Amino acid sequence: MITSRDNATLTLVRKLLRGRKHRDETGLFAAEGDDLVGAARDAGIEPVHLLVADETVDEALIARVSTLPHPPRAIGVYRRADLPAGTRETCLALWRLADPGNVGTLLRTADAFDAAVALSDGCADPLSPKALRASAGAIFRVPLAAWETQPGACIALVAHGGSPLHELDLRPPVTFLLGSEREGVPEDLATDCCKATIPLPGGAESLNVAAAGAIALYEASRHGGGEEGP
Repeated sequence: MITSRDNATLTLVRKLLRGRKHRDETGLFAAEGDDLVGAARDAGIEPVHLLVADETVDEALIARVSTLPHPPRAIGVYRRADLPAGTRETCLALWRLADPGNVGTLLRTADAFDAAVALSDGCADPLSPKALRASAGAIFRVPLAAWETQPGACIALVAHGGSPLHELDLRPPVTFLLGSEREGVPEDLATDCCKATIPLPGGAESLNVAAAGAIALYEASRHGGGEEGP
């Protein structure tokens, strides 16, 4: 059992939890908590290291490296290369989303609707602690597609001026392009896409990007059997 705060595995976990640079350099990431560790196990993804309080590491030491307000019982270290890759007939393409919470939430939503996720350069790290928690384990099930391999027609979600989303043919294969929280979808990126807007009958100016992605995937699921929108 690990009893030294200077243990090499604890040092590695601390660095992985606190810096994207170290995750990128090593190809490793750390997932905190029984739920995430269990999701990895259920997906058949084996940890490189597994810290379990009072089994493989002293409980006080796991609390020292954790980023959570209430220390987890378990922390697993995994290889990014072991995560699912490729694409599916429905895909969310995320352009420079800055908030890891939004990235993680969209991964969770993609998991619910059997979609893949493609991340552009400049996106928040899906393997950061905040993104992993927001994904609720979906990171171990949802394929991360290469930006260049998005399937089918491209539909860019824009706050204003697009065709009403529910009126479009959303049958797969289809890719929904979602832009950054501040700037939305750049004009040059949407050149070859159909622009779609989600009608908002209330007073809100726009939707959070994660909410917009969820609505788009729901609408696509309604069209999956070939039915037309209302």
